[in-house]
Amino acid sequence: MEDGPLTGLRVLDASTILAGPLCCQILGDQGAEVIKIEHPVNGDGMRGHGPSKDGVPLWWKEISRNKRALGLSLSAPEGADILLRLAATADVLVENFRPGTLERWGLGPEALHAVNPRLVIVRVTGFGQQGPYAARAGFGTLAEAMSGFAHLTGEAGGPPTLPAFGLADSICGIAASSATMMALWARERTGRGEVVDLSLIEPIMTAVGPGPTVYDQLGVVGERQGNRSSNNAPRNTYLCKDGGWVAVSTSAQRIAERVLTLVGHPEVIDEPWFASGRERARHADLLDSYVGSWIAERTRAEVMAEFERVGAAVAPVYTARDLAEDPHVQATGMLTHVEDDDLGPVLMHNVMWRMTGAPGRIRFTGRRLGADTDAILQDELGLDAGTVEDLRTRRVIA
Repeated sequence: MEDGPLTGLRVLDASTILAGPLCCQILGDQGAEVIKIEHPVNGDGMRGHGPSKDGVPLWWKEISRNKRALGLSLSAPEGADILLRLAATADVLVENFRPGTLERWGLGPEALHAVNPRLVIVRVTGFGQQGPYAARAGFGTLAEAMSGFAHLTGEAGGPPTLPAFGLADSICGIAASSATMMALWARERTGRGEVVDLSLIEPIMTAVGPGPTVYDQLGVVGERQGNRSSNNAPRNTYLCKDGGWVAVSTSAQRIAERVLTLVGHPEVIDEPWFASGRERARHADLLDSYVGSWIAERTRAEVMAEFERVGAAVAPVYTARDLAEDPHVQATGMLTHVEDDDLGPVLMHNVMWRMTGAPGRIRFTGRRLGADTDAILQDELGLDAGTVEDLRTRRVIA
C-alpha cells in the first residue's frame, strides 16, 4: 500500500530547529522518503528543544518522524561530495543556512542543479536571500516581533507579547510545504527544479492580517486589545464558576443575537449599533459585562451545554491534558499513539489532514543521530565499509 500521495518522492532535509524540519515532517507524513541530514557531532539543535524523558528528547520524536537519520558534515569536502551524490537522486532539498553558506561549501543552487537540474531547492531563512537584512541571524522570535504580531498581542496598555511556542516557525513550515508542492507542480510543466526563497517573516505577516494596507489607506496603526477584537463583540475569554475558562466568538450576526438572548439581555439586539460587528466591538465593555457575569455563575460544563443548546459558538480553553482527553479529538484521531524504540507508545499529533484515496501515516518516530548513515552510504551510494569507517573516524559522518 502507498504511504500517502507523495510516495516515491525523495526529500533531503538539511534544515535545523523548526521551520524547515516541520516542512519535511509534513512531506514525510504524506509518504515522501525523507533523509534527515545533521551535523555528525552536534546534530540538529532541535534535539535539545523541549522536555525530555530519561534523556530522550520528546519534540524530536514528532518533528523528525518518518525521516531516516544521516550524520554528515557539509562543510567538509567529502561531506559536500556525498550531499551532491544524494542530490542527484533526490526531488527536493530543504535548507536554512544563512545566505551564502551553501555557496561557500560548493553546494549552492548552481552546483546542485549541475548534478540534478530537476531538484527543487527550498531555502528558508529569517529575512530571505536578498536585501539589507539577509545576513542577519533569523529566528522565529524576531519574525514574531517584526511581523506586527507582538505589537498587536497583549493587554491594552501592556507590553508587546511573544507566543510561548514556535508560532512564526510553524506557520513558515506549513507555508514551505505548500511552496514545495507548487515548485514540484511547476517542475512537471518546465522540467526544471525551482529555487524557493522563503523567509520566516512573510508567512506570519500574512497571518497577522492587512495592517500595512490599513496603514497605507487610512494612516491607522492597530493597537493591543487583549482578547478582544475590533471586528466583533462579544469576543473574549471568560472565567466560569469552577475555575475553567471558555472562549466566545460572535463573528456572525445571528450568533451574537443568540448569545445575548441566552445571557438574558435580548433588548440590546434592537439597538442600532448591534447590527454590525464593528459597532458591537465599540460596546465591548457592556457586552462583556453581560456575557461575563452570566458565565461566572455557571460551571464550564453548564456553559458549554447551554451554548450548544442555542447554537452559539463557544469553546473551552484547553491544556495539553484536556486535548488528550477530549472525546472529539480522540474520535477523529487528531492525536495518535505511535510505537517508539526508546519510549514505547508515544502520543503525538497525527497527520495534519485526512485524504480518502492515499492517506498519509506515521511510519516511525524521530531516530537517533546517524541511525541510517551506514545504510545510506553503503547500500545506496556504494561506499565500502573501510571508507565509511574512515569518514566516521574523521567526524565527517556519524
